[in-house]
Amino acid sequence: MTNTPLTQSNRLQDRFGQRVAVRLAAGTIEIPYHVTERLRAARVQAMAKRKRAAKLHTASHVAASGGAATLTFGDERPSWWNRIGSALPLIALVAGLILIHTIQNDSRAIELAEVDAALLTDDLPPSAYADPGFIQFLKSGSE
Repeated sequence: MTNTPLTQSNRLQDRFGQRVAVRLAAGTIEIPYHVTERLRAARVQAMAKRKRAAKLHTASHVAASGGAATLTFGDERPSWWNRIGSALPLIALVAGLILIHTIQNDSRAIELAEVDAALLTDDLPPSAYADPGFIQFLKSGSE
């Protein structure tokens, strides 16, 4: 196991907690029974809340299937906020694709309208553009 600053910090916190627990335990000899029972009940509640909070914030299982891995949160069903958070990227992707499609269709329609307007306002009839000889005329005229 590597000796990273995080593991050193955890060890120091554990040692400090153990020293505090020993001092507190030594001082409980003079405390009345009903007070120690209330403290014990409060300690049990605090530990239960701590365990519940730790369980909510860490993935408890990694499921591997073929070449993919998925982090799961145990047997609990995901909350509505998790489901909404999972669906938002998909919704943004679909909305982006629809927006791109709409913009491309509009720009294509504008380009076609410009070509049509140029053809209709030109001095040549539209049938001249379909004549193969006209294409040769344009090529020779540009040289």
